[in-house]
Amino acid sequence: MLLTVTPNPSLDRTYEIPDLERGEVLRATGERMDPGGKGVNVSRAVAAAGHRTVAVMPLGGAPGTLVAELLAGEGIEVAPVPVAGATRSNIALAEPDGTLTKINAPGPLLSPSESRSLLAAVSAHAPSASWIACCGSLPRGLAPSWYAELVTRAHASGARIALDTSGPALLAALAGHPDVVKPNTDELAGAVGRPLATVGDAAKAAEELRALGAGAVLASLGADGQLLVSAAGVWFASAPVPVVRSNVGAGDASLAGFLAAGGEGPDALAAAVAHGAAAVQLPGSVMPTPSDLDPAAVLVTADVPLDRALMEQGSPR
Repeated sequence: MLLTVTPNPSLDRTYEIPDLERGEVLRATGERMDPGGKGVNVSRAVAAAGHRTVAVMPLGGAPGTLVAELLAGEGIEVAPVPVAGATRSNIALAEPDGTLTKINAPGPLLSPSESRSLLAAVSAHAPSASWIACCGSLPRGLAPSWYAELVTRAHASGARIALDTSGPALLAALAGHPDVVKPNTDELAGAVGRPLATVGDAAKAAEELRALGAGAVLASLGADGQLLVSAAGVWFASAPVPVVRSNVGAGDASLAGFLAAGGEGPDALAAAVAHGAAAVQLPGSVMPTPSDLDPAAVLVTADVPLDRALMEQGSPR
């Protein structure tokens, strides 16, 4: 079973529009409403692949109730932690060329007792989990050290930890030795405090995170592909994407594919890229099913193109 932890879930509304014109009345050509949050998306991708997953998250108000109902409709077991504040609602505007404009609400302020209840819920489900994916930003009320405490508690249960967060929360959690961290290019650059211009720069930055405590680094390099750096080696993988429809949740689908495939080595990296490439071709934050995947299109190599320039923009996978 894969356990996900989403400290700041959301109700996501995505509108497809012909063009974003500031100050104008925009008429959507399509719309979706999905449960959101990075850990939530990982659970959705795992469930879409037919695997069991349990999603731990704080939920409050009418949006929280709807998030739980939507997840249950996708066959996901929800372990809600009731909170006084309302779960946030986010809006995304998707244009035909793949450009996405997002408005993310801050989310509720969690009290100290709600923070403890969230940790307790993770501890209660951790013993039956093979992997625990701790994902997303921390809501107001949780200190940057919150993920570090969660990693320590989860390891005590014998589960492996995958962490997908950024900034102070990522750096603080490294001391707890998460088994895998999954930054994108910007998050990796922020963690080491310098810009990354090439794949080689990203590989060096990943090694620095390993020196600080990460077991492995799965780095999303946007449209360039993904990089896996671990004690066993360094691999690079990419896949062609004919059409980018939405990159919402693509990185989360990628992490789900990686963990479902074992969470280590080139085969898991290939699964990550296949899931990410499929996700960006789907609307909104729809998660790919096995029929959407094209594993044969993924190229994995240990001959990492260290001098390849990183694209400034691209769809995260």
